[in-house]
Amino acid sequence: MSDADVRIPEEAKERLTAIAAAEGLSLRAYLVRLAETLLTPAERAEHAEKAPAALEKWGRYAPTAAQQEDLDGELDRRLGQLTGR
Repeated sequence: MSDADVRIPEEAKERLTAIAAAEGLSLRAYLVRLAETLLTPAERAEHAEKAPAALEKWGRYAPTAAQQEDLDGELDRRLGQLTGR
């Protein structure tokens, strides 16, 4: 596997390095692990398309469009609180 150079602000690098060290990883190993756990927008869309059928099969959960919109709004609100947006 070849390496790549990525330019980020020094503060971001220091933060990521500290997080990696706290988990006993090098920054390189931490970023590799992080990349393996995140979904691309296309993968997220694919999962979102499959989610209603999976939930329906798993627990007979089938929200109406209005309920889904309310749930999406609540999730957006909570994520906004966490990210300060």
